[in-house]
Amino acid sequence: MNEKEQIIEWFHDYGNDVLQFLIYYTGKRDMDDVTQEVFLKAWRNMDSFHGHSSPKTWLFSIARHVAIDEMRKRSKEQEKQLKMQSSTVVKNELSAENLFFSNSLKRELYQAIMEMKKVYRDVLVLRGIKELTVQETAEVLEWSENKVRVTYHRAKKELGERMEGKMDG
Repeated sequence: MNEKEQIIEWFHDYGNDVLQFLIYYTGKRDMDDVTQEVFLKAWRNMDSFHGHSSPKTWLFSIARHVAIDEMRKRSKEQEKQLKMQSSTVVKNELSAENLFFSNSLKRELYQAIMEMKKVYRDVLVLRGIKELTVQETAEVLEWSENKVRVTYHRAKKELGERMEGKMDG
């Protein structure tokens, strides 16, 4: 199987998982183009995939780096827009994101995760939501397996405390 056929097969096998990962990781729904970018980068770098990890973890690792770049780019664009539109009143409309998170428990859980520090958010999305193994998560985040276990335990504990506080409040 040539590289192009391999990437197409991986896209069919893992494309939806990568898209969902990017949505959770960035908090943005419009991740179709970014998902395509992940697979383009994978195709361009096929020679660096030696099969030491699963294709899925390799793709998630690429997706994580692409998402970080995308968030930086969007942050810079938002800063420019805010400077240009500082006197403009923004209308309160229902966006696709708001509709997606309309369920209050999901929205509160999502909000609690997004408010957590980045390392906790990373490990919660990969281990808790995308259900990667400790080893796969370690590969994606470039951490030791022990760091994944400890950080995931701490993140779950903090998330539980945050959710308990929201339920009581």
